[in-house]
Amino acid sequence: MSGDPTEHALGHAHAELMGVQFDSFDAEREEITLRFHAPDSFITPRGSVQGGLVAGFLDEVMGWAHVWATEQREAPLNLEISMSLLKPVLAGPLIGKGRVVRRGRKVIFLEGQLFDEAGNLLARSTSTAIPTPRPVKE
Repeated sequence: MSGDPTEHALGHAHAELMGVQFDSFDAEREEITLRFHAPDSFITPRGSVQGGLVAGFLDEVMGWAHVWATEQREAPLNLEISMSLLKPVLAGPLIGKGRVVRRGRKVIFLEGQLFDEAGNLLARSTSTAIPTPRPVKE
């Protein structure tokens, strides 16, 4: 199995829409870095990405952190996601970091951060999820 999560996400309209690209995975920290591209269509009249769509970027990066930490065997099923928007998220390139905080047999805790290209923290999130077998397309 290839290591690039975008290869497995291709064909999924949501991943293509967000412009997901794999950057790196740190196995020791159980932390993944993905790159995104927020399209102009995500921008509200206020000039920034709509909050629910920001949550989508964070959900994606947290989920892939768990998938990679389990060597592609599991995917998280979210029970709860909490998000804080710290600065406006503008159209264009974004960097997401997702990390497994704690993994148990029945519950996992994840966190995500979204940065602009200059390294400014724009949004952060946490998730409580249950581990499930990773769905595989036939």
